[in-house]
Amino acid sequence: MTGRNINIYFQEETYNKLRQTIGARKISHFVNVTIEEKLQKIQRQAKETLKQKKIAGYQRAMKNKTLQKELEIYDEVVGDGLEQNE
Repeated sequence: MTGRNINIYFQEETYNKLRQTIGARKISHFVNVTIEEKLQKIQRQAKETLKQKKIAGYQRAMKNKTLQKELEIYDEVVGDGLEQNE
């Protein structure tokens, strides 16, 4: 596994809790896993926020009567692109 070394400052009390709970040799792994979980949570939240914004935008567009009339005119002029077999 490739990675980068960084220095992280912990308050003494926090470091002691980590060392006692996780173990001195496992702190790096614990911090890495914890940060990965947090990043995934942030990404899921961002994705959900974008989804909600798209839904709200779509709903606003559907309520827009002027846009609906323009789309109806456009559909009449352009059609769906499929040829009618008679």
